[in-house]
Amino acid sequence: MMLCHPVPLPDASWLRSFRRRLPAWFRRHARELPWRRNRDPYAVWVSEIMLQQTQVGTVAGYFDRFLAAFPTIEALAAADEDEVLRLWEGLGYYRRARQLHKAARIIVAEHGGTFPTDPEIVRRLPGIGRYTAGAILSIAFDARVPILEANTLRLFSRLLAYNGDSQASAGQQLLWAMAETVLPRRGSGRMNQSLMELGSEVCTARAPRCRQCPVAALCRANQQGRQFDIPRPKVKRAVEVVRQAVVIVRRRGRVLLLRWPAGGRFGRLWDFPRFPLDSVRPADVRRELAENVLALTGVVVAPERLVKTLTHGVTRFRITLECYEAKFLSNGKSAATTLETRWLRPRELEKCPLSSTGRKLAGLLQVREVGA
Repeated sequence: MMLCHPVPLPDASWLRSFRRRLPAWFRRHARELPWRRNRDPYAVWVSEIMLQQTQVGTVAGYFDRFLAAFPTIEALAAADEDEVLRLWEGLGYYRRARQLHKAARIIVAEHGGTFPTDPEIVRRLPGIGRYTAGAILSIAFDARVPILEANTLRLFSRLLAYNGDSQASAGQQLLWAMAETVLPRRGSGRMNQSLMELGSEVCTARAPRCRQCPVAALCRANQQGRQFDIPRPKVKRAVEVVRQAVVIVRRRGRVLLLRWPAGGRFGRLWDFPRFPLDSVRPADVRRELAENVLALTGVVVAPERLVKTLTHGVTRFRITLECYEAKFLSNGKSAATTLETRWLRPRELEKCPLSSTGRKLAGLLQVREVGA
């Protein structure tokens, strides 16, 4: 059945010109990135997972360290989860690391440690959707499969002068069709990389560099002078201000850590007791700190001074994190918690996977320990 798209797809003449111009540009201007050194499917897979919602410049250093620690799928599958999370620390979105680890174990158990080439099998692996599967299979195996992510979505919208909702069903259908249409019979991996590079480096969101674009003459939005209006901007969500507390509980030279369950923002990471903070008056703050530490860890504490305040942003949240110290009093007799807890010396925190703010506090504790 022929699909009806909101705007027409390019004709054969357009496609011939596009397929000639873009790869030629890519050969001259492609950035030297560590994951482009070879087409090893494992390395391609790791890079694509790391690049989800993370800037290229951030990923580069992590990629080399991760591959040095886990050079093969078998090595990753055999690793302890804490090792994987520790090397992922700072990249955020830790669910990606847990899913990568889980998928490696599936590949070893069900595919002999060889990355599968069947798109349906690949898409069933944890953490791999349609885009990621397409990127891995096209780059590693030159499979003729399309990709659509933030950069190519913007690029295709401008090439087609499509100003509809790119996330709606009609927009997605059109843009995925465009992503498939532009692929040549051979060289799909190179084409997909070229598309992502052009979107990232030239056809940028705020200031498209149309004079440097190798396909500007083929771009409908450029021809119509609408490149700054397409794609339709997303409605920005309001920033939500959040106040939280984290408590460093001390006992005989050790500090108390808990481990968050899988599924949340800090899933499977170790952390100091952390929770929303509502109170303002000092006496009420101390009471709230003690109650929350008891509920989370089953430990009775006497809250003491505020040692540091950190501010940071997470997606649409602006978080003020108040860091308090507390003295251990006893284990609560009636308190029940399902969270795993540990008492560790500050220097032992180096091996524990922590959040970015947790790592900052761990560093502060280590400095104090050295100076003590």
